[in-house]
Amino acid sequence: MKIVGFTIIKNAVLMDYPVVEAIQSVLPVVDEMLVLVGDSIDNTEELIRSIASPKIRVEHSVWNPHLRSGGEVLAEETNKAFQLIDPSADWAFYIQADEVIHEKGHASILEACRKYQHNDRVEVLVFPYTHFYASFDYVGDSRRWYSMEGRIIKNDKSIESFRDAQGFRRNGKRLNGVLLKDAPLHHYGWVKTPEQMAVKFREAGRYWQTDEQLEQQELADLFDFLGDYDSVARFTGTHPAVMKDRVATKNWQVQLDTGRKKFGLKDQLLYWLEKQTGIRPFEFRNFNLIRP
Repeated sequence: MKIVGFTIIKNAVLMDYPVVEAIQSVLPVVDEMLVLVGDSIDNTEELIRSIASPKIRVEHSVWNPHLRSGGEVLAEETNKAFQLIDPSADWAFYIQADEVIHEKGHASILEACRKYQHNDRVEVLVFPYTHFYASFDYVGDSRRWYSMEGRIIKNDKSIESFRDAQGFRRNGKRLNGVLLKDAPLHHYGWVKTPEQMAVKFREAGRYWQTDEQLEQQELADLFDFLGDYDSVARFTGTHPAVMKDRVATKNWQVQLDTGRKKFGLKDQLLYWLEKQTGIRPFEFRNFNLIRP
C-alpha cells in the first residue's frame, strides 16, 4: 500500500500559515509528500525545504491571476498537485496549509487505508474537524463551521477538488466515504493576531474578488474578533505535538464570551438539537457517509 500526501502553498511566511506543522503532521503516515509551491513573494520555498525529510518533493506552479471568483484558483492548484501524484499510489492524502492532523489518529488512518484499499465503494476517508477561533483556547462550535470533510481520496484522477478546495467530488457528484472518528483534524486558519488576520483577509481576498471589488471594500488595519463570532467554546483537548512550539510562542491573549449565542431562531433550534443529540441536520457535505 502506498500513500502520497499533497498540499498547495503560496506566501506561507506573509500569511503566517502553519504549513510546516501541517506537513509534519502527515509525514508519519505517507510514503511521499508532494508540495506544490506557488509563485510566492516571500521565502515560502525555503521554509518548505527546511523540513528535514527525504519524503518531501517540491514542485512549482504559477497561480492564474484571472481566477478571482469563489476561491476557484485553490481548487485548480489542488487539482494540479493531485495530477502530479504517481499512479502507483493507492491513496492521496490532502492537507491544507492551516490544517494539522493529531498524532493520536495516525494508527486509525493507516488501519482504514489498509482496510479499504481494495474496496471500490469507499472513495474518501473523512476527518472530524475542530476549528480554532482567535486563539488556541477557543473553538467555533456553531453551524458556521463544517464538522467534517474528506481529506484522503483514492488515487483516481477522475476525482477533482470542488469549488474553493474544501472537499472533493467526481463529475460534481458526492464521493462515498467513511468517517475516521478517532483521527481529529485541527483547523488553525483563524488563529492569528488581529493584525495578521487583517493581512490574511487582504491577501486571500484576491482569490475571491476583483481588484475593483477590493478597492470598494473597506479593509481595516485590525480584524474584529470580538464582533465576528456567533458562538465559541473553550478548547479542553490537546493540540498535536507538532504544534507545541507555535502554541507556546504565537498565542495572544483574548477573552471571548462562551455564553454568547448570536443566532436567529432557526439556528438556535438546530444548535440546541446538535448539542443534545450530536446530530447536525442539513449540513452541506461533499460526501456520503456509508457503511461498507
